[in-house]
Amino acid sequence: MAKKKTGLKRKALGRGLEAIIPRGDQSQTAVPLIPVDEIRTNPNQPRKRFDDASLEELAASIREKGIIQPLVVRKVAVGYELIAGERRLRAAKKAGLEKVPAVVKNISETEALELALIENIQREDLSPLEVAEAYSLLVEEFGFSQEEVARRVGKERSTVANYLRILRLPREIKEALQEGVISMGHAKAILSVPTEEGMLKVFRKIVDKSLSVRDAEELARAVTERGAEGEKERKKPQLPVEVKALLSDLQKRFGMRVSLKGTLARGKLEFRYGSQEELDALLERLKKA
Repeated sequence: MAKKKTGLKRKALGRGLEAIIPRGDQSQTAVPLIPVDEIRTNPNQPRKRFDDASLEELAASIREKGIIQPLVVRKVAVGYELIAGERRLRAAKKAGLEKVPAVVKNISETEALELALIENIQREDLSPLEVAEAYSLLVEEFGFSQEEVARRVGKERSTVANYLRILRLPREIKEALQEGVISMGHAKAILSVPTEEGMLKVFRKIVDKSLSVRDAEELARAVTERGAEGEKERKKPQLPVEVKALLSDLQKRFGMRVSLKGTLARGKLEFRYGSQEELDALLERLKKA
């Protein structure tokens, strides 16, 4: 995907909504009241799920005390587009409010999107997958580097990288992460497995056996090692039939593992023993041969 050059004044946006609306108490008379049906939500809102019970609680609080912190919107061709406050907007509708207090900002569509992303990423209640998708949008749509994303949201670069990696997970696993069936720690363990088949195998055992993150890490390590050994076996060259027959005959005759490096015309024959007694027995047999 080609990266868009937005030409944004990023320093003004780096602190989230603090850049456009000050912290602290907001007087509802200091901002306009806007009809709720004139405000459309942001289609790029990182937060995809809104808990109904939590919204009902907020709606009850709004009925009693009103909206303490105003929403933030921008004027568009028809009505307004929400920049921040979708949960408050949804709860206000549940509470039966026809109008809500909202700060109106004169910013572009790309500035609004960047600001909404950064503000939502800084929230603690986004799912790991929602955070990952928001980070990805900042990288892909705005051309941010991982270091710049980390600086903007106050995280380590390695944290941003780990979130972006979970987008590589198979869809079944991403859905489980979104639903809270597995944690971010489980997802990181699964990602250590190099194949999709292995990832799914580890994921299903984690769910079936309710494994802890530590157990999941051990399982992922074991599956990866077994996969590597299996790959080595598949790549090992097959011995000719006559060589297999020779080795089988020697192993029966001498009672130990025998291997051949080379060919029947030229090479090295190896006998493997596990004790002094086995070596002495081998030497006796060779003398009598």
